[in-house]
Amino acid sequence: APGVHQLASLLVELDTSDEASQILCADALYQMGCVEEAHKLLLLALSGNPQRSPILARLALLQLKKGFMYDGNQLLKKVIRIGDTSCLLPIMDIFKDEDRKLMQTLCHFRALTILKDKQED
Repeated sequence: APGVHQLASLLVELDTSDEASQILCADALYQMGCVEEAHKLLLLALSGNPQRSPILARLALLQLKKGFMYDGNQLLKKVIRIGDTSCLLPIMDIFKDEDRKLMQTLCHFRALTILKDKQED
């Protein structure tokens, strides 16, 4: 993770608008346990494009990790509304085991809520 972070940081310096480098850098920071720095970098990346599901999903995990369940849930709702949930599965490989379980549990409960609401309608 430290080597990946150094490389991604250099790429971000070369092109501050490169979203892929920002995400890679944030993922490396997350892996190194620098959650606040990863959060700041993702917020910066999100300011360029507020509808990017891969960034929103990562922010949701960081909010959940910090214990902000409501905020994490709102971010996941936004990912679902955008309709691009394909980013969730590949991101799960990046998450640490305890965070993966947290995200899976929240997504499972959110999916059940959506299904219940649709059945009631």
